[in-house]
Amino acid sequence: MTYVCHSDFHDHAALPFVLRDETRADVSARERLLDAAFGPERFAKTCERLREGRAPASGLALVACVGDECVGTIRFWHVQAGERAALLLGPLAVDARHRALGLGRKLIVEGLFRAMQRGHKAVLLVGDAPYYNRFGFERALTRGLVLPGPVDDERFLGLELDPGALVGARGLVRPSGARAASRRPSCMADAALSRAA
Repeated sequence: MTYVCHSDFHDHAALPFVLRDETRADVSARERLLDAAFGPERFAKTCERLREGRAPASGLALVACVGDECVGTIRFWHVQAGERAALLLGPLAVDARHRALGLGRKLIVEGLFRAMQRGHKAVLLVGDAPYYNRFGFERALTRGLVLPGPVDDERFLGLELDPGALVGARGLVRPSGARAASRRPSCMADAALSRAA
């Protein structure tokens, strides 16, 4: 499906990009974007422990394209936040040449909109608090939760899509999404994406 984002931007037709569902054909471009943004050390990050071997949440793997070029990517993953079902946002990456378009913000807004439409109640992430606070993410919502590895606690943020969804949430955050067909990093979830395309 190809569409423009549901956001506070009202001049959609004038914007030189589209947001759409990620497909198997986007795998190489997505991996290049992530390598450029995070380097190979991205596979050692704590959040990767929650993604590896899993498929992204259905309908919540998106790309931003300028013409035929994939210039932005975002994915959401199923996790258990203690005993609460939630999503994990990330990774998010935008090609440096196109960051002035605000594609990161548009990918987040569209992803959150779609997550809410699908009935998801909460989203977690590890990221820059001043950037993500503007979308409603707060450190206070994750204080009772623990990630499965080291992380700067002030970067561990939560958002309630349904008010109260994370109130009293305590315990370990663990993966809960469907298993991917392959555990290789560049191929994780490709089978699921090709089925969704």
